[in-house]
Amino acid sequence: MILKKARILVVDDDTDVLFAMRMLLKPEVQEVVTEKNPELLLSLLSKQRFDVIFLDMNYKSTLGSGNEGLYWLGRIREKDPTATVIMITAHGEVSTAVRSLKAGATDFIVKPWHNAQLLETLAAALAPKEAGKATAAPAAPRRPTSFAEFELLGESEAMQEVFHKIEKVAPTEANVLLLGENGTGKELVAKALHQKSFRVNKPFVTADLAAMSEGIFESELFGHKKGAFTDAREDRQGRFAAASGGTLFLDEIGNISLAQQAKLLTALQNRQVIPVGSNTPVPVDIRLVSATNAPLYELAAQQQFRKDLIYRLNTVEITLPPLRARGDDVLLLAQHFAGVYAARNRKATPAFHPATLQKLREHPWPGNVRELQHAVERAIILAEGDVLRPQDFHFSAMETVGAAVATAAEPEGPLQLSAVERSTILRVIERHNGNITKAAKELGLTRTALYRRLEKHDL
Repeated sequence: MILKKARILVVDDDTDVLFAMRMLLKPEVQEVVTEKNPELLLSLLSKQRFDVIFLDMNYKSTLGSGNEGLYWLGRIREKDPTATVIMITAHGEVSTAVRSLKAGATDFIVKPWHNAQLLETLAAALAPKEAGKATAAPAAPRRPTSFAEFELLGESEAMQEVFHKIEKVAPTEANVLLLGENGTGKELVAKALHQKSFRVNKPFVTADLAAMSEGIFESELFGHKKGAFTDAREDRQGRFAAASGGTLFLDEIGNISLAQQAKLLTALQNRQVIPVGSNTPVPVDIRLVSATNAPLYELAAQQQFRKDLIYRLNTVEITLPPLRARGDDVLLLAQHFAGVYAARNRKATPAFHPATLQKLREHPWPGNVRELQHAVERAIILAEGDVLRPQDFHFSAMETVGAAVATAAEPEGPLQLSAVERSTILRVIERHNGNITKAAKELGLTRTALYRRLEKHDL
């Protein structure tokens, strides 16, 4: 259905929103009806059929839960299962809006919106009806099958959910918390969120918090003034100021101490930092993306991580699935990496023997995509011929640890696992003649994570 023939209903308790929506849509559609009171919504729907309903997520009603939009969405769907509903949300409610998609909403927009984007969303919602599907349920929002430009590939249901969230959340100002095991691609997602945001032409700055000791934490993040401490020979800009106007990616957020958490929370709440050695606050404008493989909520329950900081970090959460839960994505990624590393090493892209594909599909991949990438690179370099065979793949030594997890019996299991992990780390480090970077890569770990394990095992 073309815009000019569409009848639109907008339900929002903010008169400014209703006025802005009416002014935007009136020249574009046949009719715009606005309603401030959601209690009158069902009565309106009984009198007239609308092609699209814009529905606010939050009203000043007795429900008072912040989920009123989901309630009214349910009532609309009860009355008309084929209704096309676009949710209107503030950036702080984006996670709830994402839930509304599963409850039957067609899409959502974030206020303040960009007019061109809103009209594009409206046109996409009307497209199924234009194709003669007026009696069918609204089509699910278009979901990208990959973000190949960021090496994010996958056809599994789990990854489709990740891609959909990236596409919806990236154009907003919402802070994003990335959860998932090491090697699942959290930094790639952070880069994709920045590249698809309105801050794309501004800096993307990363900070590995696990590598920052208590002594340098403030200086690295907030900067310092000349003479603030012994080695402060000149003023230095911190990561917050460097990222101002753009995106700041804080990796390994779960590894910082309570004292560091307090300092970080203060900066985020005040939207300003105070460089070490200065009393003058410096305002910063950042979009924050954080990542961790730590169980933040368990840490919070144990009072090892501040709940108020979690609330600041996770306007929206995106959990990256482990590779073992992604089905045939393993094969898709293996073939992609084979093409990349064959070209890099000036070789023809090899084929995969069926038995090789089976071996890759069955491996548990404790190091996730990073381990797979390393395994394919090694196979490309060492393989003979133009077909990769099972014997060309020698998996990470962490496979032994994965097997121990599955087979160790309690109560001896944890002791066995610890011993196997220690032995594995020693063997891999010896294989690489003490090169920690290469050892970490084979183990499917970051260098910082390997250092933590060395300390844990007193190595």
